[in-house]
Amino acid sequence: MGRILAAAVLSAAVLQSPPSTIRIAVNMATIESAPVFLAEQQASDVRMELRAGGIPILLEGTVDAATNSETQALLRSVDRPDLRIVMTVAECAYRIVARRSSGIDALADLRGKKIGTPANTSAHYYLVKALRRGGVATSDVTVVPMAVPEMASALAKGDVDAVSGWEPGAHDAIAALGPRGVTFQPPGLYRELFDLNTTTAVLNDPVRRRALVNSVRAMLAASTQVRTRPATVWPLLSSRINVPQPTISDTWTHFRFSAWLPEDIVDVLVEEEQWVAEVQKRSPRSRAQVAALVDDSVLKEAGRP
Repeated sequence: MGRILAAAVLSAAVLQSPPSTIRIAVNMATIESAPVFLAEQQASDVRMELRAGGIPILLEGTVDAATNSETQALLRSVDRPDLRIVMTVAECAYRIVARRSSGIDALADLRGKKIGTPANTSAHYYLVKALRRGGVATSDVTVVPMAVPEMASALAKGDVDAVSGWEPGAHDAIAALGPRGVTFQPPGLYRELFDLNTTTAVLNDPVRRRALVNSVRAMLAASTQVRTRPATVWPLLSSRINVPQPTISDTWTHFRFSAWLPEDIVDVLVEEEQWVAEVQKRSPRSRAQVAALVDDSVLKEAGRP
């Protein structure tokens, strides 16, 4: 009888124990973060503590996971090869917005122009790829480093001739110019991989790994709602990133919320590694070294086929 009572007490204690906690640094200004915000609200078996930030905070050790573009994972993993990409939360197609009054009607017309973009980011990489598509060398333009929220104003005032950035920066730049603007989005050129990252230390820690798997499982469920009933998520997203719902609605078609690891993710990373290596003035890493940054085990444990 005593053993039965003890087992019952232990079982009740397990059932009443609080859910595990995971600390996640997330971009608090981008639409890509929608599934993370929704998962935080809906998760039942893990408590997600969200903090503003990205990979730098993860590498400081103050969080267990962090969202960021694939560009930042490539840049940061040189010094921290223990960094791992465990899921692509969202994909976003970028746009370049330019002033027609600067004589720009095609990508080739960007030659000799001033172009605003946040330096050494996915938007900068997109600009480089777009210039190549137009037959323009990076040395043929003047890159003006600026934050995405500053792009629309700089473009409207004529401080730059064009801008390259993610949403809603591109949307705001288009709105600022109206019919005076022209937009470039070459099909198949590039899409940002907005990834969830962690470290091998977290992956090798049974407690933190379990919390990570549970949070990813919650993001998978949240992503289904984001894809199938997006309007139900926009109020929450708008309140978190301080972007009006109409703007979110207008830009929604530029996003994909599959919550997976794309089949071509290693190919994307290997190609981009060439540019990252040039930025960092080093030799590109091998395909095997780059591929080691991707870990699909968490997704598999979370139930993603």
